[in-house]
Parts: sequence; C-alpha cells; structure tokens
Amino acid sequence: MNKLNILWVSDNKEAFINMVAMYALNSKMHGWWEEVNLIIWGPSANLANEDPQVQNELLEMLAHGITIEACKACADKYGVSDELSHMGINVRYMGEPLTEYLNKNEKMITI
Repeated sequence: MNKLNILWVSDNKEAFINMVAMYALNSKMHGWWEEVNLIIWGPSANLANEDPQVQNELLEMLAHGITIEACKACADKYGVSDELSHMGINVRYMGEPLTEYLNKNEKMITI
C-alpha cells in the first residue's frame, strides 16, 4: 500500500494552509499517494477547533477521502475532543497507532 501519514503538530495556520492541507489534498486528488492520513497532535488540535478556514480545509480533506485522526490526550487538554469528533475526525489515543505506523516503516512527514 502506498500510504503517507502527515503528523501535524503546529498551531501555525499558514503552515497548515500552505503545506499540510495543500499537499494532502493534491496528493490524494492527483494519486501521488493511494492513502493519506492526517494526524492532529498537540496545539494543532486547538487551531482545528478555533479557526473556520482550517475547519473548512479539514472538511474538504475528509470529503476527498483523506483520513484524519486526532490525539485524544492532546484534544482533551485543549477541551476540543467532542468538537473534533463532530467534524468527523477520529479522536483516539495515538501513542500506539503512531508507534505502529513507524514500526511498519510507513512514510511520515511532520509539520
């Protein structure tokens, strides 16, 4: 399987719009990767909850078949787990899944 994981840990909106969302969407729409998975971790959880433009980008990603996961421990710290879940994001504890992705040598970029 041709899969890319994007570990998004920054609360920098410009980095999200101009790299994370742009690359993820283009990767999926142009078939550069069969599967694209975005992992929301740390302060990115707060930005995903607070910013309408970021939310629209996330919803577009979901609509194009990109999977989005969020670290539950992080989202709980920011008090946004329910909000992210209502957007269609899979909110779960991510320590073990992230370790599994790495142990399987799946491709990963971190922003």
